[in-house]
Formats: sequence, C-alpha cells, structure tokens
Amino acid sequence: MDVPFKDKADSPKAAPSSAADANAPQAEYTLGEQIGFYLRQANQRHVAIFTGLMAEKLTTTQWAALVKLKDLQPCSQGNLGRETAMDMATIKGVVDRLVKRGLVHTAPDAADARRLVLTLTAEGEATVARNLSIALQISQETLSTLTLAERMMLMQLLQKIC
Repeated sequence: MDVPFKDKADSPKAAPSSAADANAPQAEYTLGEQIGFYLRQANQRHVAIFTGLMAEKLTTTQWAALVKLKDLQPCSQGNLGRETAMDMATIKGVVDRLVKRGLVHTAPDAADARRLVLTLTAEGEATVARNLSIALQISQETLSTLTLAERMMLMQLLQKIC
C-alpha cells in the first residue's frame, strides 16, 4: 500500500519537475519589515543620544562596565563580562581602556592568579556618581516618543526575547 506524501518536501523527487516549480514563489524577505532592522535603528538612536549627552567620552560598553562593577566589586573580569552581556574579548578591551583611564584597578585573584579581580578606583567611583543623572536622562530621551505604558511594554517584551 502506498502512503501519500504530506507535502512536496516529503516527495522522493529531489529536483523540480518543471521550470514552473523552479520559479515557485519564495518566502519574501523585505529588510524594512524585519525585527533586526528596527532593533539596529533603535540602538543607533540610543547610541547617538548617549554620545551626545554622556560626559567624559564614555562609550555605552564602558558605562555598562563601570555601573555594574560599582554594584559587584570586587569581581572577576569574566563575571563582569557575563553580567554586562559582553563576550570575553569585548570585556577585556573595555577593562583595558578603563584601566588606562584610571577608572578601574585590576589585581590578580589570590585564589587563582590567572583571574583578574576588578574594583573601581576613587576616580571611577566619582565618574559613576557624576554621570548617573545623565544616564537616566539618556534612557528617558531614548524612550521619549513612547507613552509610559508603551515604555513598560517595550521593556517587558525586550526582556522576554533576551
């Protein structure tokens, strides 16, 4: 007894049987209708606002590292990377630049010399304190085109897909 195929993908025919099959409509991909396109645009807008308002020439990744380190210190470089959603190469570069600027201090971990323990310097602490209100202003400006309910919904939806 022959079993009918559920769809053409189950068919033993590997190649299209006619030119019409080869030219069958493909799923359409329109860049301007894709989530990644809008996420990238939203990020570009946020970075532009951040760059325009943030003092002391801090980048978004440097700011994230400083603020999270303030909460976690002392902590390892690897843990800081995980907590700020940065891969190991990125967090190393960020930390190296912050150390060079005198905002972060590194020391070998007493239990594992391969691991670096990070703390904010006094200048790092002061930099965070000076820029907290600016960071809040940046977030408000980024979301300024949304109502309060839309802001809450956007945050919930982004957390859900992350």
